[in-house]
Amino acid sequence: MKISYNTWAYSSFFVWVPAYTLDETIKRIAGLGYDGIEIGAAAPHAYPPHLGADRRKQVRELLDEHGLQLSSMLPAPSGGPGNNPASPYIEERRATVEHYKELAEITAQWGGKTLIYLPGWIIFGTTRRQAWKWSREVLTEVADAIAHTGVTLVIEPTSHDTNLCMSADDAIELMEDVDRPNVKLMFDTFHIMYNKEVLSDYAYKMGENLKHIHISDNDRLPPGSGVGDFPSLIDALIDVKFDGFLTMETGFHRRGIEPDEDARTSIEYLRPLVEQKLAARANPSA
Repeated sequence: MKISYNTWAYSSFFVWVPAYTLDETIKRIAGLGYDGIEIGAAAPHAYPPHLGADRRKQVRELLDEHGLQLSSMLPAPSGGPGNNPASPYIEERRATVEHYKELAEITAQWGGKTLIYLPGWIIFGTTRRQAWKWSREVLTEVADAIAHTGVTLVIEPTSHDTNLCMSADDAIELMEDVDRPNVKLMFDTFHIMYNKEVLSDYAYKMGENLKHIHISDNDRLPPGSGVGDFPSLIDALIDVKFDGFLTMETGFHRRGIEPDEDARTSIEYLRPLVEQKLAARANPSA
């Protein structure tokens, strides 16, 4: 298990400040000892229309220079273009397909293997059955179109923010409906706690199809700062042989955060916990 940090806290997501360039963010996250970085595809960091060929090459060189792996990328959700695959507007669904296809190419160019798929949200007047069908069609089309990149799409259930794919069972159902080898699963501990569910249950339910994880405590606090049972979660991840990235997605939803402190507090809690749990499994009699 490797540890990465999501860029939202450094890129003014939901609020406008504090905000840093992607170059500065890469330098800071690497300096704090992270293995990887998850880059959100929004301005000012990585909105695809703002990334020319030279800039894309430069970002890859920055990642290599600082020894950071691209753990994953995630789309620019809500607001602006929307990128809602369940939208009743065909224009938005078509734009969403193109957004994901371009993100897959960027992910591969930057050495990444994982792209988060947000199934979308139901617009009033649309039935759940219809919204589900639209999202399934978008995901299927994207999965087939990006197969050559080697990038895997991971479905994220988001109970706090959306109303379509809200649980482990929902995500599993969508994955099975699409039935493509490059469509797998992920979860976010914040959304699980919002749903009043048990963190470790998601690891066991998703099992071998679990390829990525977002880590945060309740209220987007650093892990270990709230009520989340992260020791039990790490035990469950070891049980299911999870070997992907644990990606901190913390603190970005409010003004007043100190991004460096948030990133530092997060890794100072999680890294020793993971190492302790792995060591205990390797030497059960110690």
